[in-house]
Amino acid sequence: MNIQYRAVGRAELTPRLFAAFDRRQEVVNCYRRGANGTWCVRPDPFLDDWSAEDYRFLTECLIRTLERGGAVFGAFVCGALKGFCSVEAPPLGSRGQYRDLTSLHVSRELRGQGMGKKLFALAADAARRMGGEKLYISSHSAVETQAFYRGMGCRDAEEIDAAHAAREPFDCQLEYIL
Repeated sequence: MNIQYRAVGRAELTPRLFAAFDRRQEVVNCYRRGANGTWCVRPDPFLDDWSAEDYRFLTECLIRTLERGGAVFGAFVCGALKGFCSVEAPPLGSRGQYRDLTSLHVSRELRGQGMGKKLFALAADAARRMGGEKLYISSHSAVETQAFYRGMGCRDAEEIDAAHAAREPFDCQLEYIL
């Protein structure tokens, strides 16, 4: 399969860009903090999918990312977007050591084939160029998502960003050393 990885420009960021993208994820097990503070896997089944309104909001967020000096990358198959990631330019953390990986998604039919790894590498390179020492990832707690990030070398974040934790209390707050 011929996949083109490239930066996504502001003019491309419309809901139409996501016409061939399938966000659907059937989640069964998730990581949750136990009473003693350690991670444990618990059943918490739900369907994660995006509506037309979600895609409109996503495009607004990605446009804002670019306007603030961040980066958006896409993976295209036959001209159709099948994966994307975004990194924010403003620093996070007590020393400004983090750059925020605000999205990394692969269309359902192509998950597990290496596209996410390539997008992650593009995001890490962009964060490094922005002066980051680490990527900050407020990650979905699904077992499969955590397996991906842990497999990429991510670990629990040394510093928790309060805004991320408040917005998504079940997310796993991770970091990746650049």
